[in-house]
Amino acid sequence: MTETVDVPIIASDVPVYAHPGDAGADLIAAEAVRLGPGERATVATGVRIALPEGFVAFVVPRSGLAAKHGITVVNAPGTIDAGYRGEIKVILLNTDTHEAHDIQVGDRIAQMIVMQVPRARFVPVDTLPESVRGDGGFGSTGYKKDGVLA
Repeated sequence: MTETVDVPIIASDVPVYAHPGDAGADLIAAEAVRLGPGERATVATGVRIALPEGFVAFVVPRSGLAAKHGITVVNAPGTIDAGYRGEIKVILLNTDTHEAHDIQVGDRIAQMIVMQVPRARFVPVDTLPESVRGDGGFGSTGYKKDGVLA
């Protein structure tokens, strides 16, 4: 069974889920923007929401824009906290080094995923419990194939 949460919203274009079971609802551009090669822009959506306490919304790229045009969300995932009441804007980046891309009013530019999040209580300790990974940093999560780290 899928749980739903009511999210009060002010928007001329309310985000919608394209298909049953989709995690992200599409955010629509409220302004036209031309993204030159390698350029980024903050694009208005005209959407303002009031998330309940204990929830967060993440703004993530649309795979079609990324695959077809090299358009991504710079700070993905963008985090919308429960206390934020301003307009949701999306920072888009054109990763294509040769072609500009035009965003038109009404274009689907990103997806918004609403999730419940627990509040963490950080407990100071002198040592941490052991783990398989340990303190390995960047690049340390490879897997072993035939006993060799790949």
